[in-house]
Amino acid sequence: MSQQNTVLVTAPTGNVGPHAVAQLLEAGATVRALVLKDDPNVGRLPEGTEIFHGDLTEPDTLDAALDGVDGVFLMWPFFTTDVSTAPAVIEKIAARPRRVAFVSSVGVHIGLERVDNNCHAYIEELLEPTDVDWTFLRTTGFQANALGFAEQIRASGVVRFPYGAAVRTSVHEADLAAVGVTALLTGAHARQKYLVTGAEELSQREQARIIGEVVGRAVDWEDVEHDAARAAMVASGWPPAYADGALDYFATITEKPELGSTVVQDVTGRPARTFRSWAQEHADAFR
Repeated sequence: MSQQNTVLVTAPTGNVGPHAVAQLLEAGATVRALVLKDDPNVGRLPEGTEIFHGDLTEPDTLDAALDGVDGVFLMWPFFTTDVSTAPAVIEKIAARPRRVAFVSSVGVHIGLERVDNNCHAYIEELLEPTDVDWTFLRTTGFQANALGFAEQIRASGVVRFPYGAAVRTSVHEADLAAVGVTALLTGAHARQKYLVTGAEELSQREQARIIGEVVGRAVDWEDVEHDAARAAMVASGWPPAYADGALDYFATITEKPELGSTVVQDVTGRPARTFRSWAQEHADAFR
């Protein structure tokens, strides 16, 4: 992996971005992070990161960050592509770097997104005909999604959420980042559409139980009825179509487990991290 690589990471201060930045820096790359001027989480970025202020809703603000870049670790930080700047953003990205790793979704892999919500599917369709060596990372979900249970676990030891029986193959954010970083720095995975998952099948209820074991307290689960869950999701800012898609998907994986893959092992040469290891790393959030 060459030290001459310069990589831009978009939406770099969330659950995946800091892992991608840290791994790129460790590999010797020059790393740029595209952050909003008022991003309160910029402190999550490792020392040595080059900060560029920009906004994907204002494509011209990307120009400086993209100048001289070899690759982009692309995350689209919006629920949908109602943000009308998506074509202009992809056009700017496609005109400069030779490689793009795009964090997509299992919803594209199984054809669900095109039912209504088409965020990741649309971005893939914009990238696919370009000359860029793209790699699509279609993830089944982040293990960090369980942080959404933290407040309830701390307060009462009871998680109230829909579809506790939904069986997930969630991936550790560092493993997802590692697949994208490998693609960007080696060029060995161009034009691949990877389903990136963890190695375990765990129901959401089992995830909550494991968190309880890690922090040393009993954690119970109470299912929230579908319509009540939908109303709460929409009230908290989810677009209705996105809430419907997520809940319908959870319903399907109560009957048949979420798809899994060996992509993390195949691409990185290391086994995917377990959910228990993730819970141990984040135990303080649940105490």
